[in-house]
Amino acid sequence: MIPPQNKLLRHLTTSEWSELEPLFVHEKLDRGHVLHQPGEPIRYAHFFEGGLSSEIALNADDERIEVGCVGHEGYSGVPIALSVNSTPHQSFMEVGGSAFRIATADLLSAMEAFPRFRTLLLQFAHVFMIQIAATALADGRYNIHQRLARWILMCHDRLDGDELPLTHEFLALMLGVRRSSVTDTLHLLEGEGSIKATRGLIVVRNRHRLENVAGHSYGVPEAEYKRIMGADL
Repeated sequence: MIPPQNKLLRHLTTSEWSELEPLFVHEKLDRGHVLHQPGEPIRYAHFFEGGLSSEIALNADDERIEVGCVGHEGYSGVPIALSVNSTPHQSFMEVGGSAFRIATADLLSAMEAFPRFRTLLLQFAHVFMIQIAATALADGRYNIHQRLARWILMCHDRLDGDELPLTHEFLALMLGVRRSSVTDTLHLLEGEGSIKATRGLIVVRNRHRLENVAGHSYGVPEAEYKRIMGADL
């Protein structure tokens, strides 16, 4: 039996995982794959081993902004663990990857049968809410230069290597700004030697400089994950 690469599932004992594994389906998720739609029942939770999912808030005019992201440190479908079957948010894959998928009914049954599993899911729900709150603080109190550095760091935490397949359009969605503003800010970060940006790809060249630019807009959810889960993202 191959241990899962998802960091939450790796907290389970070998015995626990051997009992839970039959409830999961391992699948590849392509970029753009929708995990759940606003107001519709969440059919599955996905425990990612790779890739990056994006949590999107939107209004009646279809104006959108990213409020959170999840990679191999967690799972999509957090409302399920809170006994809520739908959400006003959309979730989709911004970067393709693989995941262990579990049906909503099976997840709820597993939470009842395995208290340790239930605790892990609720602990991650707490950390994810901290991330969403940190995003609101960043949007309201930090400039675009700092916010873009923060989002690049968050993606870098969750994706393997220094090459991040992020488009300008998605970065604009992350920040809730025009694409031209993203382009200008990427040029600033490039000039500082923090990144190299090409079409559809950002290469992190100096993470320490990115952290200096992001300042206190970055770090609180990451520290909370380490405090609660006992490991870095």
